Amino acid sequence: MMRLHFTDADFRRITLAPTLNALGEAMLSVRLLRAASIGRSRLRPGVQQLQRRVKGSLRERAGVLLNLVPAGGFVPEFLLQPDADDFATGVELARQTPAPKLAAELGVLPPAARASRWSRELATGTAEARRILAGDLHGYFGSSLAPLWPQLQADAVADRALRAETLLRGGIDALLTTLNANCRWQPPVLHIPIAGSYDVPLCGRGLLLIPSYFASEPMVMYRPDQSTVLVYPLYAGGRSSGPADALGPLLGRTRATVLAILRDPATTTAVAERAGISLGSASQHATVLRNAGLISTTRMGSAVLHALTPLGEALLQGDSTVSSAPYRGAASRRSAAGPCPRPRSR
Repeated sequence: MMRLHFTDADFRRITLAPTLNALGEAMLSVRLLRAASIGRSRLRPGVQQLQRRVKGSLRERAGVLLNLVPAGGFVPEFLLQPDADDFATGVELARQTPAPKLAAELGVLPPAARASRWSRELATGTAEARRILAGDLHGYFGSSLAPLWPQLQADAVADRALRAETLLRGGIDALLTTLNANCRWQPPVLHIPIAGSYDVPLCGRGLLLIPSYFASEPMVMYRPDQSTVLVYPLYAGGRSSGPADALGPLLGRTRATVLAILRDPATTTAVAERAGISLGSASQHATVLRNAGLISTTRMGSAVLHALTPLGEALLQGDSTVSSAPYRGAASRRSAAGPCPRPRSR
């Protein structure tokens, strides 16, 4: 579990990326395509289209990228470049990565990925290895992702609008509570399920939130002198048959069901009966939804009555009036006053 620790300054420096990170998406798409165990029923439409496009030709299209992106786990940070405005800029920043950083990040990859002559040359930062890297990055993106990019961008814009509206209507608690079903917000700490145990103080530099079409789970990129980056799977609502299916990736399936039940105001007991869950579970889900600004709760004698707020109604209805807050750029790069400890593992 990774725990991101917020200060008051961090709450003021939470920013939403204006769109997908093109270079990072290319790398994550290669990783996803290599994970053959993922069933098609779990994949987004764009991923299925990509699979059909590259079927049987991934090695030819991706080239040396297969040496850098294993089927699961670590993706070298120099291949993410979260501050790049477009793909070409991201590739150039990756190509210019200092040799010590290349060696350090490639050293984390599995031995098989480091075994090729080209990988060893890249670890030392040779000009030829960098040229091949840039060429294969452009080749893969142009042949595989570029035709799908407008569709992916449109989904990212919809996700950003939803997050911005959640922030405007429910505040920081609502944004972080509904960020991803696998994350847990316990102010002032955001719990992110990953292997190992880490504590990451944000130190007043804030958090940059980047949606991803191809990430299967949240990813954290800690940057000592800049805002920490949290890449999260974008919300894929609006394509499913019911509220629980549509909102499940955002809230969790049971909590989405509880939210849908409250289209008609109900007591905790009634919610438990309709959802087929225990009274304690219904109360817990109602508390989380209330803290996120999605429902309101009114006491009526010995019982309480839960009802949707405008934000909760917007989530259920796919409100077409959802608007996007202005993007203010990457989070502040200024360090917080005083020393800030590096992430601590347990």
